[in-house]
This record gives sequence, C-alpha cells and structure tokens, in this order.
Amino acid sequence: MKQLSFVGSALDDLKHFPDDARSDAGYELYRIQQGLDPTDWKPMKTVGAGVREIRIKEAGGIYRVFYVTDIGDEIYVLHAFTKKTDKTSQHDVDIGRTRYKAVTRK
Repeated sequence: MKQLSFVGSALDDLKHFPDDARSDAGYELYRIQQGLDPTDWKPMKTVGAGVREIRIKEAGGIYRVFYVTDIGDEIYVLHAFTKKTDKTSQHDVDIGRTRYKAVTRK
C-alpha cells in the first residue's frame, strides 16, 4: 500500500471540509492507496502530468482533491479545496501546479 504525502497545506485544507466530504475524501484516498481508482475523478493535465482530481459532491457543496501517484512510491496529495464555480479556478490550478513542481524537483 502506497503512503500518502500531503504537500503544503493540503492536509489542513482537507481537515476543514465538512464531515461528510472529509469522510468521502478519506475513503477515496484509501481506494487510491489500494491501487484502485476513485469513484469519481478526472485527469488534470493543466496541473501536471499524471495529476488527477477527486470529485466529491455533497449537499453542502462541491469539493476537490488534486493528487498524483506516479512519482516515486508515494501518493502526493497536492491540494484540497471547495469548488465554488462550474470551472476550477485558476488560483486552485496554480496552487496544484506549484506543489506538483515542488514534488517533481525532489
């Protein structure tokens, strides 16, 4: 089972999700650790090669988690955020891209 590594404030941001969304995110990350795909995801090539976005929709809002699995033996959780519009904000993409570049330079 691959280990999770949270980059920057990703873990703190995830902890601020409402209980249901946080639980769903934890379940999806566990699936990834088991070598499975998340239930709902899409590739985020604009963030970096191999980056995926976990998509979580709850009654209280829409939540996203960027992660990458194909760098070494770890799963890097790059960014966790609340999505407020139909399109992912450039600010969130930039955060993910900056953190992706940081882990690929190691």
